[in-house]
Formats: sequence, C-alpha cells, structure tokens
Amino acid sequence: MNRCYIKDLNNYYNKEVRVKAFVDNIRDLQYVQFVILRDSSGKVQVTIEKNEENKDLVEIVSNLTLESTVDVVGTLMENEKVKLNGMEILPSKIVVTTKSLPELPIDIKDKNKSLRETRLDYRFLDLRRDDNNLFFKCQTIVLHAMREYWVSKGFIEINSPKICAGVAESGAEVFKLDYFGEEASLAQSPQFYKQMAMAAGFDKVFEIAPAFRAEKSHTSYHATEIFMVDAEISWIDSVDDVMDMQEDWIKYVLNKLRDTYGKEIKETFNVEISNTDVKFPRITFDEAKRILKENFNYVSEKEDDFERKEEELLCKYVKEKYNSDFVFITKFPKSSRAFYHNIDENGYSNSYDLLYKGVEITTGAQREHRPDVLERQAIEKGIDPESIRFYIDFFKYGCPPHGGFGFGLARLMMKIFEFDNIREVTYLYRGPNRLTP
Repeated sequence: MNRCYIKDLNNYYNKEVRVKAFVDNIRDLQYVQFVILRDSSGKVQVTIEKNEENKDLVEIVSNLTLESTVDVVGTLMENEKVKLNGMEILPSKIVVTTKSLPELPIDIKDKNKSLRETRLDYRFLDLRRDDNNLFFKCQTIVLHAMREYWVSKGFIEINSPKICAGVAESGAEVFKLDYFGEEASLAQSPQFYKQMAMAAGFDKVFEIAPAFRAEKSHTSYHATEIFMVDAEISWIDSVDDVMDMQEDWIKYVLNKLRDTYGKEIKETFNVEISNTDVKFPRITFDEAKRILKENFNYVSEKEDDFERKEEELLCKYVKEKYNSDFVFITKFPKSSRAFYHNIDENGYSNSYDLLYKGVEITTGAQREHRPDVLERQAIEKGIDPESIRFYIDFFKYGCPPHGGFGFGLARLMMKIFEFDNIREVTYLYRGPNRLTP
C-alpha cells in the first residue's frame, strides 16, 4: 500500500490508509490511547482502544517516545468529536521505524522557543517546529515566484563562478583560498559576471546563488554565507527602468505568496502580506535627509548614506503618508557608491536603495558601461585597474546601457515575516562563531 500524506486523507474516509510520520504527541488514558502523527503536510489523530484485540498495538504505543517515526496502517474514520480535522485513524498495524531518545535536547513545542544558540546546535530538531515547516514552504513559493516572473519575461538564468581571482568589487572582506598555487577568493557577489552577461548580449539575466562575506559581524542582519538574488537588464534608458522592473517583480512575488499561504501566515505568524496596490514612492537622497530633519528632527553624522535609525524613520514616514511598506531612495552621493555605478552631471549616482519595513533590502543602479569612464572611477576609489582588467575588458567591444540590483534572500524573508534575526530564516546559519552543523 502506498503512503498517503496527511493533507490528502480526507479523500479516503472509511478506507484503509497508510501514514508515515513523526510522533507529535501521546496521551495514554485508562481505556484508550491517542497518538498524534505529524508529517510535512499536517497532523492526524490515531485512536487505539485498550481491548484484547488491540493488545499488541497498545504495547507498542505504551513504549513509544515523542519524535519517533512510525508507519501506520488503519481505517480512516470521520469523527466530529475529534478536534483535529474531525477525523481519526483506527490502526490495524503500527511499525516503529526509529525510536527517539526519550529526552529531547530542545523543546520543539515551546512557543517562546529555547535559547537560540541551543536551537541552532540542534537545528534538525528545531526545523520540525510547525512554524519553521510553514516558513520554508513559504520561502519555496517565494523562490519559485521569482523565477516564474523572470522566465515569463524572457530572462536567462546564469550560474556564475563562486571561486574568483582578483579583489572584491565593493572592497568587502573575502574568504581567501589557495587555488593550485594562485590566490583566489570565494565570491561575495555575482556583480562582474552578471554584467558580463550584458556584454554577451544575454539582454536580461538573473541568478539566485550563495555568496560569502568574511565579515566578523555578530549583528542580527549579517551572516558569512548568504543567498543572493540578482538581476541585470540591458538597453535601459535610465535607472527608473530597473526600479520599474523590481517593483513589478516584488509585487508578483508577494501576491503569489499571499494567494498560496496568506491564511496560514496570518494564523501562524500573525502577519499580513504587504499591500501591493500602492506604487512604491520614490524619494531622492537629499529629500530624504530633509524629511528626517523636518519631521523627526534627526540629523545623522553620515552625510552620504543612512544609519539604520534613519531607514526606520523614513519607512515610518512613508507608511503614514503613502500606506506603503516600500520606498525607493534615489540619487545617492557618488562617495557612498561602488565605482561601477553611473554618475550624473551633478555628481550623484544613478542608483537607489529599496527600503522595506525599516531596513534597506536592495541596492540597484544603472551601471557605467564606458570602459574609459569605468577605469577612471576605479582609480578614484583606490582600485588598481590592472587588478580588474578582465572586468573592464568586458566593455571594450560594445556593451548596451544596463543596470540591475541584488539583495540577500534572508533579509527579504525576515521583513516579510517580521522576524528580528537572520538566524531564524536561514536553513543552516553561518557566522563568525558558527560553522556547524
């Protein structure tokens, strides 16, 4: 007999079914035993009356431990008295496929959750939590929707190398390694290679892949291994084309998530998916600084970028004025931007940050596609052009005007679900003090 997922059981009332699952709960009473089974799709009650006919089953259940795995065959019955979906399985066979140790190192039913680091030590148990199960199902929908949108628009998916020569394009700390006697590093972004795709005539590309940052940061927003989501498009007239595409794409992703799991997200996390009917406001950097001063009397020591507090205040302002969780901040001073950003005649970069619920989740820009200007801007940033000669050469044989964006998947998921720590939204977190499991 084939296994049936618990979510599909309601198609088999009064029929024999087979369920393979974890033991979620056990109640052993005087005349009856109740076992709650849990698989990745849901939960179901198994009911065993204590009688002579069921003595072997009663013995098995009497020795069961929580989180053991079982293979159960029985008749599915409708029973409105059962609070769990109004159904129960009356078993004819129970096989314990693995028996769990009786004492679990963490309490996976603890609504307040155990200490985070302990849960990370036993992540394989922590991930059995109902909320974690739902979260990663939601992330799957998000990733699928991202790809679905881009593929429908004619984008090509690329897989850029993660072992690289030369310096990091943003000056970030990198993990160095010995590559057959040559110095190499793990990629901290696919920036150079997605731009190479523009020079190759690919027109529109995206990549969803790991990236590595050797930063000894212990904040709630940083990790040493992340999944980056990147896109690049050719033949743009301005950076507005990039923002238009990203806004349309994000709205598509959020709508798909709402349609698929909106009800469950509300019930489990008490979170509403952001409103997608409102156009994302666009505010220049200088205007944003004025808003902070005039509305919040807040003046930062950072003159060419934002502090985290400023991002929070700007999002509060935009939420109240426009009812939007998102806002594009444009026209950053070139001093705070990468050398490959296109600069306008007033010395501002044709770039933007996308803020979402109080934090920057994306940096995007029109790129500088003229090799002579690109080389000059690299020198201005203190980068030896020879160290990135392979990159500058991409643009010597014709390259369309282009732009794109990139961001960390985990940061987006944190803000969608209003979690306060990247460790909660990462399958297996990597940080300065975390290399296992």
